[in-house]
Amino acid sequence: MDSAAAAAAAKRVQIEKAHNFMRQYRDPESRELKKLSANQFMDVWAHYDKDGNGYIEGTELDGFLREFVSSANVTDISPEAVTDTMLEELKSCFMEAYDDNQDGKIDIRELAQLLPMEENFLLLFRFDNPLESSVEFMKIWREYDTDNSGYIEADELKNFLRDLLKEAKKINDVSEDKLIEYTDTMLQVFDANKDGRLQLSEMAKLLPVKENFLCRQVFKGATKLTKEDIEKVFSLYDRDNSGTIENEELKGFLKDLLELVKKDDYDAQDLAAFEETIMRGVGRDKHGKVSRKELTMILLTLAKISPEDEQ
Repeated sequence: MDSAAAAAAAKRVQIEKAHNFMRQYRDPESRELKKLSANQFMDVWAHYDKDGNGYIEGTELDGFLREFVSSANVTDISPEAVTDTMLEELKSCFMEAYDDNQDGKIDIRELAQLLPMEENFLLLFRFDNPLESSVEFMKIWREYDTDNSGYIEADELKNFLRDLLKEAKKINDVSEDKLIEYTDTMLQVFDANKDGRLQLSEMAKLLPVKENFLCRQVFKGATKLTKEDIEKVFSLYDRDNSGTIENEELKGFLKDLLELVKKDDYDAQDLAAFEETIMRGVGRDKHGKVSRKELTMILLTLAKISPEDEQ
């Protein structure tokens, strides 16, 4: 291809991107989506998550859906050709299929299920293998926060991703350069405050648990808290059946509690301060263990807190 033809092709791509960002990722003949690299996936995410809040929602979601659908046409039709009625029907079907947590918006993991990507990069999202509980999460956090800084820095994150791929028996397929690319991409995606490292709440989005049991309505005062409810919670966190919740068990329990209060933004310092407050509240500020009786006190207090008080 001569320089003039190359320039013309580059200009054509620029025009397509300006008109419909998704069109560049479709095969020009079949109109099927091409397999995206980690960097291309990040470009798509950054383009549509315009406010950088970690979700594609509202007008961002409308724009994505219009361009996603119209880009499949052989002729270069405008995204505006998708009428409002068509958009609402499309959004309903789309959200039913991909909005796993039914919050009315698309997060990074949900988009990753929609777009075809490199197999190894897709494995890092652990779709088929979420953690059982926050106790497991805190054990992993302790293992990879090797300098005990309270953050997962880039080199620690790279070690974590390497072990994830090793667990999936894919590490031999991934070069060091590709692993660095994956690490950089994951930081761009999950490092919400852009400090170059992952705090607790950011790592929790990368490594989700099946369910925060404490988010169930029974712990929000809607129904009476029973002995069986308390026993379920205790057994969930007392993983070694020692009769007390301690160490990573306690930190996992406190992380779940903290998520009810701090929602999407908390770090290891918040967790430590929260632990001190909770332990002082149950009259045990030194031994770092929670018994059934003390857990009952905490849960009964939680059940009495209204959503307004929680904020």
